[in-house]
Amino acid sequence: MLKISKQLSGIFFVFITLATMVASAAKKEGSAPMQEVFDFLKQTGTYYIATVEGNQPRVRPFGTVNIFNGKLYIQSGKKKNVAKQIAANPKVEICAFDGKKWLRVAAELVADENIEAQKSMLAAYPSLQKMYQPGDGNNIVYYLKNAKATFSSFGEPERVISF
Repeated sequence: MLKISKQLSGIFFVFITLATMVASAAKKEGSAPMQEVFDFLKQTGTYYIATVEGNQPRVRPFGTVNIFNGKLYIQSGKKKNVAKQIAANPKVEICAFDGKKWLRVAAELVADENIEAQKSMLAAYPSLQKMYQPGDGNNIVYYLKNAKATFSSFGEPERVISF
């Protein structure tokens, strides 16, 4: 009986350890709504960000998206006009289309100077390492704050999620 009890205790310990690891990984990755937006943007490959310059809207393609420490990130260069526009007005909209559905995300972008966030992004996109390095003074990563994502299609009602 004691042997079975010890075995059950060992199994219970392994179960609790695994459950803790899974919960920790999920927390690190981000919320389910954030993960859904990440998956959609990653799957489309290219999405578009709208910013404002003075009274003129500006739209350009982007392709980077990453989850780091529970936040959804994008990346750019500090020397680009888009970085200057975001610094002046951090409110943006992101739009992506997968051929059937489209996604619009209204959010504020927050610049994150954390070198680890930059390393994580560049690890996810090794081709960018030819142009950017963590802490090089040009590489900048932004996380989305107060994001409201709207999924739409012609055949289904809109669905809105926030993170």
